[in-house]
Order: sequence, then C-alpha cells, then structure tokens
Amino acid sequence: MGLYAKHILPRMIDRACSAKPVARQREKVVPLAAGTVLEVGIGSGLNLPYYDAAKVDRVIGLDPAEEMLAMARQRADAAAFPVEHLALAGERIPLEDDSVDTVLVTYTLCTIVDVAAALAGMRRVLKDSGRLIFCEHGLAPDAGVRRVQNIINPLWRRIGGGCNVNRDIPALLAQGGFAIDSLETMYLPGTPRFGGFNYWGTARVG
Repeated sequence: MGLYAKHILPRMIDRACSAKPVARQREKVVPLAAGTVLEVGIGSGLNLPYYDAAKVDRVIGLDPAEEMLAMARQRADAAAFPVEHLALAGERIPLEDDSVDTVLVTYTLCTIVDVAAALAGMRRVLKDSGRLIFCEHGLAPDAGVRRVQNIINPLWRRIGGGCNVNRDIPALLAQGGFAIDSLETMYLPGTPRFGGFNYWGTARVG
C-alpha cells in the first residue's frame, strides 16, 4: 500500500464525508437504527455520534481499511453503546444468519467491488423483521450530469479509493433482493452535481 492510500486518502475521505451537507444526511438516517446494528463501511466512525443510544444495543462496524478503523475506534470511545470493529470488506460479513436488526450503509455502496455479494451478505444476516437503512450518492436523473458522471468515473475511482459516482442505488438494492419501503432523493447543496445526487431511505428483505 502506497503513501497516498495509507496516509493521505483516509484523511481526505474523512474530511469530505464530514462536510456539513453530508452530516445533515447522516442526521436524517442514522437515528433510525435500532437493536443490533451492522454498519457496513463504518469508515472513520462519522455516524457514531448520530445513533440514538436509547434504541441501539450495539454496533458492529465493518470496514477493510485499518487506517479508517483506527479513527473509528477513537470516536467509539465516546459512544454510549458497545462498538465492535471488524477489518473486513463488505463482501465478507462473518455473522450468523438472521442475527441483526438493522443494516446501515452510508456512502459505502459506491466503493464495494462486488456489490451483489455484499448485498447478499446483508440480506442473509438481516432478520425478516429488520430493515436496511441507506444513504448513498449515485447516478443522477439528469442526462447531462449522467454524461459527466460516466466520463469522470474511471479517473474518480482511481483517486477516490474506488468510489464510483454513477451507480444506480435503487436498482442495486432491488437486484440484491431488497424491497424499498421509503426513498428520497436530492442534489446535496454545496457539492459538485456529478457526485452530489443522494438517495436515502429504508428497505426490507424482499
């Protein structure tokens, strides 16, 4: 792993993902989590302050980047609930079937290489009564913005730690066996349109 990926990229991601427009999105979705929560792509732990401690029993945070998890562990010290960290990719969820009440993904599906495998794992561990809570950026509805997304994506993926700006989030969830119960969308203010179209809501095992 090079200097950029090990030391520079994690801090760039932490800064970008803690920007005010993104933080406001976290405020909308993270408090919906309850019970035993699997957070796929916990990253540097930016969601931890937004959990409702009265509703959460514990959070299991999955992320393949040890550099990000080191930051998450520091933020977990202030949490009022247990936080377990697993240094694994989203395609590898080492939990039992039907063992979590909530799966949370925020700005994560854009970077997972094998999204189908990751969503299959999330579906496997999520209880039938549980729900998937998501907040992701992805494919924009406007043709001009989509064109820019498709042009810029190969370069963006290389410099952005594997981030893709043109993934169709609702379609991926449906293909992964989830039925969307609620969905909202918007361009985040103050962000580039090619990377700022957000989808957020809840889904259940279909």
